[in-house]
Amino acid sequence: MGGAGKELRVSKIANGTVIDHISPGKAWIVLRILGITERSDVVISFLMNVPSKKYGKKDVVKIENRELTEEELNKIALVAPDATINIIRNFEIVEKRRVELPEFIEGVVKCSNPGCITNASEPVVPKFRVVSKAPIALRCAYCERITGEEELLSQF
Repeated sequence: MGGAGKELRVSKIANGTVIDHISPGKAWIVLRILGITERSDVVISFLMNVPSKKYGKKDVVKIENRELTEEELNKIALVAPDATINIIRNFEIVEKRRVELPEFIEGVVKCSNPGCITNASEPVVPKFRVVSKAPIALRCAYCERITGEEELLSQF
């Protein structure tokens, strides 16, 4: 292998998705968002707290033979706003992009206000306006309550 300190931690994947630059310690949440559990038969590589020139430390998740939906990318943006998504086909990166937090989030998370109409038995889909990206803060379109990062993370 290469010079001092260089090592290949995880082999390349032939086809699938690499989620890079996940905030340290949040890879577990990304897996939960994607519905990947110990019972899943999808092949994943999971790195936590690896060195990053840009961020100091980062997490990385490699998922073989799966490309993510737009909804999944929006959910990942809630917990890992600096993440990059690499689509791999035949061992080559065919698409590379950053996740983007949309201005409005609809039907992805619940309002933190137990009295909000979206948490009642009414058929109302939760809608939020993103009021802050770092730290994440969402304002409910119905009751105006701000839902912060800690409350969001507990939902995944």
